[in-house]
Amino acid sequence: MEDIKQIDFVKIVKTIRKHPKAYAISLPVAFILSCLLIICVPRYYRCTVTLAPEMSNLSSSSLSQVASSFGFDLSSATGASSDAILPELYPDLVNSVDFRTSLFPIQVVTADGTLRTDYYDYLLKHQSAPWWTVAMNWVKDMFKEKTSAAGNGKINPFRLTKQQNGIMKSLEKKIECSVDKKNYVISITVTDQDPLICATMADSVKSRLQEFITDYRTRKARNDLEYTEKLYNEAKKKYTQSRQQYASFADANNELMLESYKSKMEDLENEMQLNFNAYSMMSNQLNAARAKVQERTPAFTTLQSASVPLRPAGPKRMIFVAVVTFLTFIGTSIKILYKERA
Repeated sequence: MEDIKQIDFVKIVKTIRKHPKAYAISLPVAFILSCLLIICVPRYYRCTVTLAPEMSNLSSSSLSQVASSFGFDLSSATGASSDAILPELYPDLVNSVDFRTSLFPIQVVTADGTLRTDYYDYLLKHQSAPWWTVAMNWVKDMFKEKTSAAGNGKINPFRLTKQQNGIMKSLEKKIECSVDKKNYVISITVTDQDPLICATMADSVKSRLQEFITDYRTRKARNDLEYTEKLYNEAKKKYTQSRQQYASFADANNELMLESYKSKMEDLENEMQLNFNAYSMMSNQLNAARAKVQERTPAFTTLQSASVPLRPAGPKRMIFVAVVTFLTFIGTSIKILYKERA
């Protein structure tokens, strides 16, 4: 069997050597065409940011999830907040329409400093593409019906235009968010044709995600704080007025010792004391409300911050050319062997 395999291999090599012209034509053509194709594809860069959220609520929420699968509710016993966004939902939050459209007004600058605009305009007007993509888009535009752009350039997440919706969908490939289910580490990866804009958007997405989560987690606490501040200001105003009335009445009737004036003084003093007690109670509640907002504010630790990439992440031009040339060699060899066998 080994002799047969060796003879077959030798025959294959000899058959291939009989047709040097086929390889002399196909391989250079494949090399040149692959080079021309891959050069047309614009280079892109990647920047990754990693975050670690606070673990205090995560451990209790994980325990609640396990308990809920058995029909038990531990949210009240553990003190875990039932309205918190779990880290598993962060990728869905990043892919939401509201989040994506909130990135459009961010100001970006290219690495060479020749362009300074917002992210939406950059994606719309300043993206490079291969010539075949440009040709396909040109053909599509020829047969596409002209529609009037609504909204005067303003972006309404509730009602996006076709152009705005297309830009929003393009962010699916440019911005990716993933969460490690073991340690809840959040990874945000941004891909872009400009290295500086790539790093800028990675840092911006990280900041926006923190803002979205913080706004959600502290919304009720901030509403309670706003209402408590209103009651506090009213109580302070009443106490100040009652104190002024008491002081004015005492100064005006300092030398009078009539019982009617004493009774009036006692009434004003009692009213001032009641208002002071209410003011003091609202002051304590205000401090508690402020502490509640601080307690509800999530903390994030940046494990890897945004950095301008020095080398492009792709396309891998040398690998592409080598693969195409190798496949051409294989295809040419198969064709030669098939003809010889026939």
